[in-house]
Amino acid sequence: MSSIRALVLALALLPAPAFAADDVLDAMDQARKAYQSGDLAGAKQSLDLASQLIGQKNAEIFGKLLPAALAGWQADEVQTTLVGAVGFGASTASRNYTNPKGDNVTVQITGDSAVVMQYATVLNNPAIAGAMGKIVRVGSQRAIQAQNGDVHMVINNKYMIMITGSGNAADKLAYAQAVDVAKLSKM
Repeated sequence: MSSIRALVLALALLPAPAFAADDVLDAMDQARKAYQSGDLAGAKQSLDLASQLIGQKNAEIFGKLLPAALAGWQADEVQTTLVGAVGFGASTASRNYTNPKGDNVTVQITGDSAVVMQYATVLNNPAIAGAMGKIVRVGSQRAIQAQNGDVHMVINNKYMIMITGSGNAADKLAYAQAVDVAKLSKM
């Protein structure tokens, strides 16, 4: 029995309450039914929908990992987006922070993207990373801090955190330190 058939069978055997009000499972169930009836286009469309819905859930989780405003700063609402381009899709959550002087810092977490893996390759090579900016530690993570103070780091080769804006380098580094990297690395 193929692994896909085994997964579909296991999903079908779950109790009904597990399927109640879950858009992802509904889309997967529709894909299974379409596939079994020979409607490959419908199956693919339903699986694509399930993938998009999972990406939305990831973006919402990323948003919960963004830091609260640091002392003296105010935080805007978390913004989440999902871009579903073939091979370059991404789930993103970002939040903008401002201080009374008008400086701003934006923290963004991105995942579900092939681009993150490409950037991780660069960051994991100290010689190349050093050419892009100053290598700094953010907790136990290696990050790059550019000349303008922007901070970029990759967690587990799956998630990219970018801290940008008009705030100074110390402000950006403080926001990088405030991101819940430990929870992100467990995802």
